[in-house]
Amino acid sequence: MRNNFINTIIEACGSRDDIFIISGDAGLGVFDQFKEEYPDRFLNLGVAEQNMISFAAGLSITGYKVVLYNIIPFVLYRCFEQVRNDICYQDLPLVLTGIGSGVTYAPMGMTHYSVEDIGIARTLPNLTVISPIDPVEARAAARFALDAKAPVYVRLAKRGEPDVHRQELADLTKPQLLAEGSEVALICHGSIIDEVLRAREELEREGVRPMVVSLPMLQPLDQEALLRLLAPVKRVVCVEEHYASCGLGNILAELKAEHEPGWKLKRLGIPPHFIHEVRDTQGMRKEFGISAGAIAEAVRRHRGE
Repeated sequence: MRNNFINTIIEACGSRDDIFIISGDAGLGVFDQFKEEYPDRFLNLGVAEQNMISFAAGLSITGYKVVLYNIIPFVLYRCFEQVRNDICYQDLPLVLTGIGSGVTYAPMGMTHYSVEDIGIARTLPNLTVISPIDPVEARAAARFALDAKAPVYVRLAKRGEPDVHRQELADLTKPQLLAEGSEVALICHGSIIDEVLRAREELEREGVRPMVVSLPMLQPLDQEALLRLLAPVKRVVCVEEHYASCGLGNILAELKAEHEPGWKLKRLGIPPHFIHEVRDTQGMRKEFGISAGAIAEAVRRHRGE
């Protein structure tokens, strides 16, 4: 996903002279082509994240379309005050590109995990939040962010994720129906989609065919479109590689409380405590009940409730 997102940004530079990329000493090698072709439109501001955000805000005010790149803890956590005051308060159309969503960087530890970033980002007015599932959604996110008139935060895993969509997206703002189904819907965002699709395959062998929906745009959420899509189902299972208490599961719980649709909601995610376990990404998913087998079992239980 990462390379597809960045390559879409770089391709746009051929027809736009306002794009400026700032890195916080991350993505070494990713921008080699860009630095050669557009040396006057790239800066590595080093390990100084607060300064990076404020510098980017000033550059944006002068008319540049600034794309910030760093791992999520250094694009949103360490410099939250600057993101809040310098970017979102002023409604500047910057692109905050965060790498390492969820536990992508396992087993590097809690300092590198991004399991509460959606909850943090949702507290910021004016900020659009996008969490692509695959390279197709990542490219659509890049195109949307480049044209946006307000700040956009895009959270990406890293690289190597396969295409799920078979064609380019016409509208990233809408819920994306990936598989038809009835009775149960599986809703997700981000790279956990691979576990969700394997869970559906497992359930299909038992005669259960859940609807599968990705929500690339989490804020603002197209509530009407999602409610229409979920109208036929009786149960919704939300799956995310994020704290269940403040991510998409919480968004859906708010939606259900406000509109009282007929479906029951089950939230699968990471429990809201600091992660001390040492595993790789797949091991973490098994540990926290968001692997394919755990998702399938949760659907079975939820259908019986």
